Amino acid sequence: MTDIAGPSLKRRPSALLLIPAALVAAGMLLPMVYLLARALEADAATLVDIVFRERNLRLLSNTLLLTLSVLALTTLIALPFAWLVTRSDLKFRKFHAIMGVLPLAVPGYVMAYALMGLSGYYGFANHYFGIRLPRPEGLSGSAIALSLYTFPYLFLNLRASMLGLDPSLEESARSLGRTPWQTFVSVVLPNIRPALLSGWLVIALYVLGDFGVIALMRYEVFSYAIFTQYSGAFDRVYAAWLSLMLMAVTLSFVLIDARLRGQRYARVGKGTARPAVPVALGRATPLAWLFVLLVYATSLGLPLVVIIFWMGQTDTVVDLMEVAGAFYRTTAVALPAAAIATALALPVVYLTVRFPSRASSALDRLVYLGYSVPPLAFALSMAFFALRAAPFLYQSLPLLLFAYAMTFLALAIGPIRSRLLQIGPRYEEVSRSLGHSGFASFMLTTFPLLRRSLVSGGLLVFIMVVKELPITFLLAPIGYSTLSTAVFSRTSEGMMVEAAPYALAIVLFASLFVGLILRHEGQR
Repeated sequence: MTDIAGPSLKRRPSALLLIPAALVAAGMLLPMVYLLARALEADAATLVDIVFRERNLRLLSNTLLLTLSVLALTTLIALPFAWLVTRSDLKFRKFHAIMGVLPLAVPGYVMAYALMGLSGYYGFANHYFGIRLPRPEGLSGSAIALSLYTFPYLFLNLRASMLGLDPSLEESARSLGRTPWQTFVSVVLPNIRPALLSGWLVIALYVLGDFGVIALMRYEVFSYAIFTQYSGAFDRVYAAWLSLMLMAVTLSFVLIDARLRGQRYARVGKGTARPAVPVALGRATPLAWLFVLLVYATSLGLPLVVIIFWMGQTDTVVDLMEVAGAFYRTTAVALPAAAIATALALPVVYLTVRFPSRASSALDRLVYLGYSVPPLAFALSMAFFALRAAPFLYQSLPLLLFAYAMTFLALAIGPIRSRLLQIGPRYEEVSRSLGHSGFASFMLTTFPLLRRSLVSGGLLVFIMVVKELPITFLLAPIGYSTLSTAVFSRTSEGMMVEAAPYALAIVLFASLFVGLILRHEGQR
């Protein structure tokens, strides 16, 4: 087993590896460097005024308050849900595990649309039940919408961690007379801490980078302020500074996570890992079912019911050609973006795994830093760079595709890296000893073993591009409308009926690919 993660011996990386790696490094660094340069264009007095504006403190407090609120709400949903699926005797646990992931198919701005369509005089609740709910907005509306579509990220982490936890630890605690709740607090919770932190970090990054939800809910945080400053052409130097401030907040969360995750946990006990004995819910079974059904009703049922309700509020026939056009344009950017990201991820992973060095480690960290940068800030840096260095690329499809690929490159890298670490270099070395070139040896031996991981990475990028809003909004060619921009633009103008078919299309489309990912992962 010594060759599983071993580097290739006595070889130097070829141009086939170095050129894509250099392209990725440039794609990540140059826009950020230019964003900093643009921010420093102002004179000293202007810079002092920009940095120390009172508004910045309000944006910071609103951003942090929203992030912490979403982290609290998602934990209240995901933690008990994961425990019920992995540790209780609740029936149909495999079904619940799948259903707990499906809300990923509902983009945040569609969830915001559903909450808005539920409320008001013409809303679903008043129409059928005579309950006129106030329009959700501000912190509460943003936090609810973001929590209902991001909790699966935490659920996935917690479920995997609980399944890997040694059940003998819990059995020992219960044998000492501790109740299930005391066992959970004293044994399970400390051991799933790394999974909690990982899930919290992912959710925090999504909240910091979100634009659609907070714009529809009219809650002023950094991302919303960046967009209004840039799109309104009010003060683009200030927009650059706001982007840098948001990136600083994001980096702070990453560093805090790294610090808190200092202690590592390993399985304790002897023998082969075995499944835990389910805890009998007893009288709490109805409450458990009520909780699970409430999660399904709010995260999946609410968007679908409200969308269908609004589609029925008009006698006008839906223009299927317009919806089909948006569907085609969405696919036309998602497919090549996924292909580009996967094509760039493969040489980057191969370089970092087979040729470990300081340079390859720096490239690896740079890729994940790029993923942690909020999409709106990254898109703004791309826009600034294109306007100054290559104006012909501004608001063009090539720039849009490249921005997608750079933003979601880390998603494609994850599955490929995990698989390549399991494939030692010995197969390629044997092939080269038979006279094959390095590239031919890779294609004959390693590439066939990576196909499933390449497909998994590509599917992850594809579904994220389908749902992506801020990058599309800033960098897409004028008039190039996708499903995401169609939903957002119509909802922001109060055109709930007109937005409904696009919202339904994107939910069904994304659900299909979430299902494909789950099926593909189940076959691995």
